[in-house]
Amino acid sequence: MVKLEATKEHDDGRDVIVTVAPALPVQEHRLPLSNLDLLLPPLDVSLFFCYLHPAPTAAALKEALAKTLVAYYPLAGEVVANGDREPELLCSGRGVDFTETTAAGGAELRQIRLGAVDEGVEKLMPAKKAGVMAVKVCMMIDGLVVKLRLTKFRCGGAVVGCTFDHRVCDAYSFNMFLVAWAATARDSSASPPAPSFRRSLVAPRDPPQQRAPSTDALIDRLFSPRSAAPPPAATGRSVNRIYRIAAADIAALKASAGPGHTKLEAFTAHLWQLCARAAAASAHQISQCCMGVVVDGRTRMFPDGAMKAYFGNVLTIPYGVMGSEDLRRMALADVAGDVHRWVAEAATGDHFRGLVDWVEALRPKPAAARAYLGGTGGNEAMSCIVSSGMTFPVGKADFGTGLPAFASYHFPWPAGAGYVMPMPSARGDGDWVVYVHVAPEVAKVMEEESTVFQALENSYVFE
Repeated sequence: MVKLEATKEHDDGRDVIVTVAPALPVQEHRLPLSNLDLLLPPLDVSLFFCYLHPAPTAAALKEALAKTLVAYYPLAGEVVANGDREPELLCSGRGVDFTETTAAGGAELRQIRLGAVDEGVEKLMPAKKAGVMAVKVCMMIDGLVVKLRLTKFRCGGAVVGCTFDHRVCDAYSFNMFLVAWAATARDSSASPPAPSFRRSLVAPRDPPQQRAPSTDALIDRLFSPRSAAPPPAATGRSVNRIYRIAAADIAALKASAGPGHTKLEAFTAHLWQLCARAAAASAHQISQCCMGVVVDGRTRMFPDGAMKAYFGNVLTIPYGVMGSEDLRRMALADVAGDVHRWVAEAATGDHFRGLVDWVEALRPKPAAARAYLGGTGGNEAMSCIVSSGMTFPVGKADFGTGLPAFASYHFPWPAGAGYVMPMPSARGDGDWVVYVHVAPEVAKVMEEESTVFQALENSYVFE
């Protein structure tokens, strides 16, 4: 029998919050975060799915959630501090807070301005309570790992919003959970593989193996010990937008980048040059641009697929720093070549294993990726990070009533660097949907170009 806990329930006339516990009891225990998890500051990531009529019902979503949390039990727990004031998971079976609400004013889904995130999307995301500051290390210990929100609209459509703690898992891991949740709601016989929480896969070597000087130098360039505070907040106002990119424009970028470069490398190179234009046009005449790319290490550490079902963070963030004027003058192919060089340098098993050992030697002192801070250029650089969402499971997010009409990430993080996440369009036609959280100068340059970044009109989604 599905167990639905309602110990945290209230109804203020619009919102009803229930706590959905795993369908089977969980033996309470603590699950340490891995060394690679500890590299992540206390940040929440959100994503959402828009469904036209008929949309998934709250009852179906909650019933499937309770069943899915049996395998994904850490998501039903809480982040707490251990004796060294490091975050770890308390797997208590407490459950996931699920909010059911109705759009204010009898609004219809088609009226939500999806492209103007701050105006239309923000209120569809489940809010997590602000964490408390641990005195010794100023690390935010937030509590709940996941929160979910179902917003129903007069037209019969609905939006499913999800927010998760990035310290517990990366997008690859949360995608696994989403696919399993949707499959359970459909009562699919083809159950996805169970997640793996084997911390031994990312454990430090004992004794640590001698690393090549080049490996040590790369780690020291990409990461640094930090005061225990989170990354510095943005000093200026940032904007959140969702754009679309036509498949033909993506192909054109790749062709311009030349042979041997991926679509993501071509896109990153183009974005780097746009940032250079924005830097030159800014009031401060920023002379340096830092561009980072999030790299997943699962297949790098274990090419045999041993980490395919691993749940947790397996990320590194290589970056490049270049003068704004140099970037503006270079051909796209040359910029893409530079992106390829520094991404490939970090996309190795040796780098990830060395990184695990490096964090172990540093603990309990926290560390952070330098790309968050503008690389070696510090706060004087125009900084941006690209995180590929191309594995986003939009084609598997069918909770029994059909695929979503639209889906996107939502990550208005507090750090000073911009953040850009491309992912496949729900239309399945090769277009991209791109979430951006950037300085206003960068958004202005994006919108002024005649190709690539196109405004996301609701007619594109709901035609």
